[in-house]
Amino acid sequence: MKKILPLLLLIFMITACGESNARMATENYLKQYKTLDSEVLVDLEDQVEKENLTEKQKEKYRDILKKQYKDLSYEILEEEYDNEVSYVTVKIEVYDLYRAQDNASIYLENNREEFNNDNGEYDPEKYMDFKLDKMKDTTERVEYTIIFTVTKEDDKYVVEQPTEDDLLKIHGVYNYDLE
Repeated sequence: MKKILPLLLLIFMITACGESNARMATENYLKQYKTLDSEVLVDLEDQVEKENLTEKQKEKYRDILKKQYKDLSYEILEEEYDNEVSYVTVKIEVYDLYRAQDNASIYLENNREEFNNDNGEYDPEKYMDFKLDKMKDTTERVEYTIIFTVTKEDDKYVVEQPTEDDLLKIHGVYNYDLE
């Protein structure tokens, strides 16, 4: 599931257009997550369907992502304008789903036998249930700073597609251990 979000919003074309400044366009973009905008939910569903999960696991995964989006908090720190391109620096706070996944993986390494089936063989479905439970139950949060690029098109500001790393940060699965 560490690969869960690189493509989640690649199709999600930014609908934060029509705003009168870069700050408003960025706020609109982030509010689409918080309000579970229909476009966000369509992309969420596409991502859930890409995962190899049972129907019950898919439902739990949907709930995890919806909670992540609704509970996302943000603060706009700065906005810089440079002709037709603007840069909006935002501090976001999200559930640390990366750490929950990492902790589940470490637990698996040390307790693999707990995830065996009745025949003594490893059961990936048991592990996935465990990992999803850890993600669902996490209350740990992490902060990231993201610089959104906003372009002015026909006197309207539009948020450009965030980088893959920035999307991973929004979703709480960015591997900050690599920094």
